[in-house]
Amino acid sequence: MTQQQEREELGPPAAANTSAGSVERNGIDPVPDSERHGTPRSLFWPWAASGLSLLGIAYGIYLMGLGLSPWQAIATGALGYVLSFLLVGLVSVAGARTGAPTMAIGRASFGLQGNKLPTLFSYVSNVGWETVLVALSSLGGAVILARVAPGTFAHADGRTPTTAAQAVCFAVTAVAVVVVGIYGHALIMKVQKYLTWAITALTVVYMVLMADRVEWSALGDGRSGGLGTFVGGVVFAMTLLGLGWVNCGADYSRYLPRHSSGRAITGWTTLGGVLPPLVLLVFGVLLNAGDPQLAEAATADPVSALAAELPTWFLVPYLLTAIGGFASGAIMDIYSSGMSMLALGIPVRRHLAVLVDGVLMAVGGWYVLFVSPSFFATFQAFLSIIGVAMAAWTAVFLVEQWRRRHTGFDLRNVRSLGWPAVLSLIVATVVGLGLITSADPHIARAVGFLLTDSAAKGTLGAMNLGVVVALAVAGVLYAVTAPLAARRTAPEGTP
Repeated sequence: MTQQQEREELGPPAAANTSAGSVERNGIDPVPDSERHGTPRSLFWPWAASGLSLLGIAYGIYLMGLGLSPWQAIATGALGYVLSFLLVGLVSVAGARTGAPTMAIGRASFGLQGNKLPTLFSYVSNVGWETVLVALSSLGGAVILARVAPGTFAHADGRTPTTAAQAVCFAVTAVAVVVVGIYGHALIMKVQKYLTWAITALTVVYMVLMADRVEWSALGDGRSGGLGTFVGGVVFAMTLLGLGWVNCGADYSRYLPRHSSGRAITGWTTLGGVLPPLVLLVFGVLLNAGDPQLAEAATADPVSALAAELPTWFLVPYLLTAIGGFASGAIMDIYSSGMSMLALGIPVRRHLAVLVDGVLMAVGGWYVLFVSPSFFATFQAFLSIIGVAMAAWTAVFLVEQWRRRHTGFDLRNVRSLGWPAVLSLIVATVVGLGLITSADPHIARAVGFLLTDSAAKGTLGAMNLGVVVALAVAGVLYAVTAPLAARRTAPEGTP
């Protein structure tokens, strides 16, 4: 299907409205210059809100679980967070330059048909994380509700939450996420700003209440991990944060004026995406060093475990903090998944695409919560596989952005298939999957095939270098093959 055919099938675009109280009408077509507004500074708020989940505290605990000392865990987390979100910031520059969402810009390198492969990866990744975040919110929130109102939301033991408690938390979070996603960009930017302030305030109160659990002197305790473990920590931190957002970067910068500073866009995106989760990670490391038993419980169920010692009067604010933190990330995901659906060529309006995603999120969340709780480990392992593919895609995208730094992206005349980009994505993804491991026995059969048994079980396997290798292989391969393809297809007489 050509771009013209897509436009005919979708019909004429509706008049856009950039008010937070109106449903956004812009789809994947570039935002006109007349509707561009704001400054790069505004990007701080949506990205800051996306990382304010209490799961960020558990990330510090997870990093120490790799065998890192407290200081190493903080260092690897900081390095991995910054490196991965710099990629998000660089991708975001293309949004301001073109006015188009991320996966639609990818057509410039992959072609109209070839772009459907990475867009499908992007769509599955977004919908998957929506489901995980809303389900985590429901699981943790139900435990808090059981403590607040045991007669209504707890079983006979007074602590175990009922199905009704989980259903209430899931419904509240899911409906809020879908409604904000339907209204679109303007409301998201406003809601995320308020969520950032509110969740930050509540999180500070939580940290003060839990301060007696932190042991600063324990920072120097513990054996340091080797170089391989350190590198594995950096890669793990990259996977936890920025690599899950690279396919969304331009979605939130596309309304900025065309000539907004690229450095400012990158800088504010990176600062917003890194600062809140890094503070939470440091607190998680301190908590792990001062109270190992609490930290161990938090690895399985971070929300309920981190609330175990809270006073009763703070349980409701804590519940709002937990739900709000997970919802802020899910809001970003559901908006971007709608954009990915449009980039796949499915003929629906943007707000209807978000509604379809909401239905898929509800079905997935229902399965996770009420059918197979053990689904979490398998599903998160599957998302790590998607992460390898998205790392390869990011390299192709950024190389193409560099190649077009003087001419800009031309999204009006797009080839059907950009074979250098597709080839680079496939080769890099296969190589990357061959260098990662999985604790899930079924998924483990499909990955790690380039590692020996001893390497897979040792430090090399734990490092999961496949993510970084996929990034490097795709970038180098595309940088070499794209000019060759351009020369072969250039008209005679073109330099």
